[in-house]
Amino acid sequence: MTNTETYVITGGTVHTGQRVVRGGWLAVADGLVAGVGEGEVPPDWSDLPRVDATGHQVVPGFVDIHSHGGGGAAFGAGSSITDSARTVIATHRSHGTTTMIASLVTQPMQVLREAVEVLADLVEAGDLAGIHLEGPWLSPLHRGAHDPNLLREPTIEDIDFLLGARPGAVKVVTIAPELPGGLDAVRRIVGHGAIAAIGHTDADAAMATASVDAGVTLATHLFNAMLPIHHRAPGPVLALLEDPRVVVEVVADGVHLHPITLEHAARSAGVGRTVFVTDAMAAAGVSDGEYLLGDLVVDVVDGVARLREGGSIAGSTLTLDVALRYATTVAGIPFEDALAAVTTTPAAVLGRTDVGNLEPGARADVVVLDETVTVRDVFRSGERLV
Repeated sequence: MTNTETYVITGGTVHTGQRVVRGGWLAVADGLVAGVGEGEVPPDWSDLPRVDATGHQVVPGFVDIHSHGGGGAAFGAGSSITDSARTVIATHRSHGTTTMIASLVTQPMQVLREAVEVLADLVEAGDLAGIHLEGPWLSPLHRGAHDPNLLREPTIEDIDFLLGARPGAVKVVTIAPELPGGLDAVRRIVGHGAIAAIGHTDADAAMATASVDAGVTLATHLFNAMLPIHHRAPGPVLALLEDPRVVVEVVADGVHLHPITLEHAARSAGVGRTVFVTDAMAAAGVSDGEYLLGDLVVDVVDGVARLREGGSIAGSTLTLDVALRYATTVAGIPFEDALAAVTTTPAAVLGRTDVGNLEPGARADVVVLDETVTVRDVFRSGERLV
């Protein structure tokens, strides 16, 4: 099927993002959702080709706002940045992610600028929803899988250099706000129209709140690469979970967070403030082995990615369908809450109403899941991909 075809998906439980329609139907026309209902397909649609989803869940295409790679490739890497990006995009689309951000790890400033300039073409074409700079303005104390030699304190000039390369292409910037000039940098990032995210940070609770006052609205992979919770020094985690102005990312892969921690964070932040992200690196969707994250060597063993030097977790091999399945079957998060964390909430973070939902007028990005929360069909703009 192409995005010019008109058809009806029938028999499944349709989750639009606003309502659940059991035994419903969903009509697609010209790449958009044309109608949703329950019971018999209306006469206007009854003669159209049908996709049988009986017994399955019909859900919006997933939205990933933090992913570095997949399919053996990484954003901003390889001899052709565009070809590598297309490999990553295709890999995640096959797992139901129809909207995604290209996350870049810390690199030299000129390398990052060139990656932004090239990836911006894919943003303008609609293949990417934007670019995420995870670095270089990060704490060396919580650098994770970022090259410590390339980390730097934020300056207005550096921010303008990267975010001004292709205005509007960079949608998210992770920053450690406690760095010298950090709060002014947050304000500058927001001034460029990007989302300022706190992460890879040594901020305490007070600084975390100060960063939100300055404009931070997102927490990059909460708990990971930041101070832990202590009963006398709560660190940033509790401050961010309790602040209604902040949406929190969590990596639901069973490696980054214990399932109890994952469930607690999702329940504390609640629906509308919890986003599941993959933080995926090149090995997502492919096999174990040796990979690069930036210029750092990563060994992937049993699906777990760690830096060869030091052993730090180096992203994940996660895809969002697996995150949804893990969150519901292992962490015990209600299906509707978990689904919102991979659809409506990340779409809202990006200010998008055309994706992450299946209400009429939205882009026809549709995923059909079976009873085991396994992807059976993927449609993007009405075109069948899987």
